[in-house]
Amino acid sequence: MASPTLLVLAAGMGSRYGGIKQMDPIGPDGEFILDYSVYDAIRAGFKQVVFIIRQELEAPLREHFGNRLEGKIEAKYVVQSLDKVPEGYTTPASRQKPWGTGHAVWCAREAIQGPFAMVNADDFYGKESFAEATKLLGDPGFNDSSCGIVAFRLNNTLSENGSVSRGICAVADGLLTDVVERTTIEALPGGKARFQDDDGSWKELTGLEPTSMNLWAFPASVFTELDAQWKEFLAANIQEPKKEFFIPTVVNTLIKKNSWKCIARTSPEKWFGMTYSADRAIVLEQVKKLTADGVYPAGLWR
Repeated sequence: MASPTLLVLAAGMGSRYGGIKQMDPIGPDGEFILDYSVYDAIRAGFKQVVFIIRQELEAPLREHFGNRLEGKIEAKYVVQSLDKVPEGYTTPASRQKPWGTGHAVWCAREAIQGPFAMVNADDFYGKESFAEATKLLGDPGFNDSSCGIVAFRLNNTLSENGSVSRGICAVADGLLTDVVERTTIEALPGGKARFQDDDGSWKELTGLEPTSMNLWAFPASVFTELDAQWKEFLAANIQEPKKEFFIPTVVNTLIKKNSWKCIARTSPEKWFGMTYSADRAIVLEQVKKLTADGVYPAGLWR
C-alpha cells in the first residue's frame, strides 16, 4: 500500500460555535484540536496531510504549522470556495452556504494520489481512531472499489450543550450497509438519545448505534466516482441555496448503486469537539487530562 494521506476538512464557518473553532487554541502550547489529529496521524503512519481551508485561513494555518510539521509530515493546503465547480457549471451569485463535505473532498482531488483518510478539523478523534484507520487502509478487502469508516458509538459522540448532526450507520458482517444523516440529535438520560425527524417528531435511539464522525477511508479511485456524483448533484440542485453535497450520501450511492463495499471498524474512543462555545471548557479539561496521563506530551511539537 502506498503511504496514506490524511485529509483534514478545515473550511467550516463555525456558525453555532461563534468563531473560527478550527483555530481556537486548546493545548498547553497553543495547539488546536487539529494539531492532535495530525500528531496522531503521524504516529499511525500517515506521511502527508492535506488541509481543506477557506482562503482567509491559509496564511494563519501555514504560519501555525510551518515549523511544527517540518521533517515530520508533508503538508499541502487546498482552498475550498463556492466558485470551485466543474466546467460547464456556474455558482449562483445568491449562494452563501458552503457546498458540503462531498465538495470539500472533491476539491482535494489534485492533491491526493493514493489512499487517504478524512477527518473534521474541529473533532478530537483520539489516537486509537487513527490506529484503526491505518488498519482499515491495510485491510486485504480495501481496494479500488471499496472504502471504509471508523465509526463511534453514538453516546460517545454527543455534546452536553445542544443538538448535533451525526450519520447513523447500519452495519452487517463488518460492512456498512446504510448511513443516514440526522441533523438534530440530543442526549437523553441513561446513555440514550433521540433525533428529530423531517416531520418534526422525535424518535428514540439506544445510544449504541454505530455513528459516523466523518472518519472515512478511500482509495484515490473515489475521485472519479465523486466527480460524477457531484455533477449529478449540481444538475439537480444548483439553484437550491441550502442543499449540500454530503460524503455519507456519496458513500450510500457507492455501496447501493455502484457495488462498492464499505469496511466498518469501530473506535473505542470517546469523541469530544467544539460544536458550541460552551464545549471549549470540556475540550480544555479533556486535553489537560490526556496530557497529564501521558497520552500526549506537554507541547506536541517541541
